[in-house]
Amino acid sequence: MATKKKSSAREKFDEAKARVEKLPKRPSNDQLLDLYAFYKQATEGDVSGSRPGMLDLKGRAKYDAWTGRKGLSKEEAMKKYVALVDKLAAEIG
Repeated sequence: MATKKKSSAREKFDEAKARVEKLPKRPSNDQLLDLYAFYKQATEGDVSGSRPGMLDLKGRAKYDAWTGRKGLSKEEAMKKYVALVDKLAAEIG
């Protein structure tokens, strides 16, 4: 039964990933960072490696967003990603 539940969460995650790419408008930078962080946490787990240098502002922002999700399980990150995509789809279209 646990396998079916994981499969279901994974299927919803994959479906949400496809839907977010088809949004008619680009989400805000903060929303994009949240999407990135939940996606990375769901697919790779906790962040590893060192924080990008001062001049890599985009890389630092992404790293910091992902670090903020540290300790979140992959399945929980998938659920939060799906919820965020649902919210964006309702707001943006």
